[in-house]
Amino acid sequence: MTSLLFQLVSFVLLLLAPLLTSCRPLVLPGDCSDIYNNDNSRPSGVYTIYPIGATSAVQVYCDMDSEGGRWTVFQRRMDGTVNFYRGWDQYKTGFGIAAGEYWLGLESLYHLTQRRRYELLVDMEDFEGNKTFARYSSFSIDSESSGYTLNVSGFTDGGAGDSLSYHNGQKFSTFDKDQDTHSGNCARLYLGAFWYNNCHYANPNGVYRWGADSTIANVGVQWFTWKGHDYPLKTISMKIRPVL
Repeated sequence: MTSLLFQLVSFVLLLLAPLLTSCRPLVLPGDCSDIYNNDNSRPSGVYTIYPIGATSAVQVYCDMDSEGGRWTVFQRRMDGTVNFYRGWDQYKTGFGIAAGEYWLGLESLYHLTQRRRYELLVDMEDFEGNKTFARYSSFSIDSESSGYTLNVSGFTDGGAGDSLSYHNGQKFSTFDKDQDTHSGNCARLYLGAFWYNNCHYANPNGVYRWGADSTIANVGVQWFTWKGHDYPLKTISMKIRPVL
């Protein structure tokens, strides 16, 4: 009798197995590291992540190659096809397309960096094909009520020099929301949007220009400690991944 009951229970569980499996909660990827950890054969490309939860699906470019991979790209400039001179609301929510130039959005970036400890990699290239990078062991931003203040430290030089530490502790500024320490509006002065201080050593969201040009000082996609203020870059991307 016991053997018959056991066989009956086993049969019922076998029938129910597909249903029980389908009822398991779906674990949504919060960043590119989650995507990589689920399948480390995934190539670099566009993926969907959920930085704030199930209601906040956004597309990002995942860099699975640079410096060990698993990087979630939150900013990328490459050809000037997207206008980055935008107001607060668009920098908050994001714009552009992940397959090309884009900005993830400050709110998504805030939620990402509150979930885990992140490091930052900034890759860049000039118009002669030279490539370099800067790396920071700690990166996060505060909430909108705190101005999305930047917290960055632990610089490692990959040849680009440190243009970002000057901006540490600064709030994010756009042409319609001035939160920098300058008497004027840095975003308006230098046609960008960033964690400006008084005003910038880095201006990755500046107007896209094509190489060395000293006719307009300090305006363009710039990383001062590598190329100075008169050489706008060809490409720059800012990307984060969890610290292991």
